[in-house]
Amino acid sequence: MVANTPKLRLISSGDAPSERLDDARLVAAVRSGNSSVAGPFHDRTRPVVEKAVHRLLGAADNDSEDLIQVAMIELLHSLDRYRGDCSLDTWASTIAGNVVFKHIRRRGLERKIFAHELAPEDKTHSFHQRPVMRAMVERVMNHLEQISHERAWTFLLHDVYGYSLDEVASMTNASVAAAQSRLVRGRRELHQRIAKDPELAGGLDVLEDPS
Repeated sequence: MVANTPKLRLISSGDAPSERLDDARLVAAVRSGNSSVAGPFHDRTRPVVEKAVHRLLGAADNDSEDLIQVAMIELLHSLDRYRGDCSLDTWASTIAGNVVFKHIRRRGLERKIFAHELAPEDKTHSFHQRPVMRAMVERVMNHLEQISHERAWTFLLHDVYGYSLDEVASMTNASVAAAQSRLVRGRRELHQRIAKDPELAGGLDVLEDPS
């Protein structure tokens, strides 16, 4: 379970106004301490936070619900820093990603996440190809684990999950320049490792053989 999880729970309110506030007015109202918008703010942002947490960690993880609550609280605390330079969806997703990223580092879940994201769907491959794919995923995971943590995760967040460099920088508490450097170096190192791995090259030959 998540250590030191705050007990505060943000819940949806049944007394939400009939006319939905736009994001700018909603954020302004929350910042001013207007309690009547707590429910609408929760309803507006929780689906985004849930999607980000489930995307990065998996909906079946035992800590998902706690992390969603932590992310919602962090989102509230972060509103003073929100200047509207990006959409509220992007901001909420980035805050949630930061919470999950810290949790992953603390629990040492890198290998589990790498396996989940890199594993192919069995239904897309023939019976004789599946063991080859599993072996290839295992070898790619091994290569990722040999790369520095920051470079591997920057590569995963950007190239696999599709987050922008700005979002990756925020999640990993780095400057955009540092995130870009990590991405370029991590991507190059992984590609070089794969290119020099004869077992991965042999696996590709099997996958390209339709027989």
